[in-house]
Amino acid sequence: MVKVGKPNKIKKIFAVRGMGQVITVTIGLIILCIVFSIVNPIFYSGKNIANLLRQIAPILIIGIGQSYVLITGNIDLSIGSVVGMSCMISATMMTKGVNPWAAVLITFICCLAVGILNGELVSKCKLPPFIATLGTMTIARGVAQIVNNNYNTGSIGESAQGFRNFFYYGKTVGLYNAIWITIVMWVVFNFLLSKTRTGRHIYAIGSNVDAARLSGVNVHSTTIKAYLVSAVCACTVGLMTCATTGMGTMDAGNSYEMYAVAASVIGGVSTLGGQGLLLGTVVGASIWGVLQNGLQFAGAPVAIRNITIGIIVVVSVLLDVVVRTGKHRKKKTS
Repeated sequence: MVKVGKPNKIKKIFAVRGMGQVITVTIGLIILCIVFSIVNPIFYSGKNIANLLRQIAPILIIGIGQSYVLITGNIDLSIGSVVGMSCMISATMMTKGVNPWAAVLITFICCLAVGILNGELVSKCKLPPFIATLGTMTIARGVAQIVNNNYNTGSIGESAQGFRNFFYYGKTVGLYNAIWITIVMWVVFNFLLSKTRTGRHIYAIGSNVDAARLSGVNVHSTTIKAYLVSAVCACTVGLMTCATTGMGTMDAGNSYEMYAVAASVIGGVSTLGGQGLLLGTVVGASIWGVLQNGLQFAGAPVAIRNITIGIIVVVSVLLDVVVRTGKHRKKKTS
């Protein structure tokens, strides 16, 4: 008689799909922190860690949005432009005397409209996600430019101080509110992705859309939900940007689509869909933030920082494609 022992806890952790890569990049993050601390001890000072967390917060939020879309097997290139649109729409309304919280509500509605449009174009109209979101990226940036007649806005004024404190400058229990907002969003969206039927459907259509459809998954609705999450995340980052600067800037969110993809793929979210954990996105965003911050303390010019992060993103995607392709071939031959 064969005795069946209790499953090993470590094996159970590694059995979670994508957890292996999360652990690997976490080790990489720890090594980076140690190296940068040796290069410049200011790196691990309390003041720098607080600033570092606030730098990571917006990247993590848009990384969450992009991760949702990537897991469905699609991509959202409009995410950076929606950040700019959110920043400009909210700031323009506040400078014209609209109540800041009413401006926030209207901004969310506008951004959600972009999310629904993306979902409809990709799922209903069958446009390639790269092309569909490239188009909405341009449209959203155009809205950001035209909303205040092609000018950045002036100061949003003293009446918006509560808004600025809520989204960026205020502190709760010793932590900046921007960090709390990020934590709350991660907990909510991680629960949605890992514990609900919607989350299972998102993974299902990313793994095999035809099989998911045959199993009764509403692909259209699920795709729209993923793009809506992306729009909510981009809108929140736009509001944070507005709160930080105290004005609307037309170029807000430029290159954020790159940062969002970087945070996701470094953390193990597959660009081929169906795989990834939001825990990995936390590590991916942290690596991005630590590299930016650490290389700055090491005296590396901006160009070197961009090249380094770009190389890491390409290598991460390449490894994912090689591993996934290898597994696919192995299944075929077995």
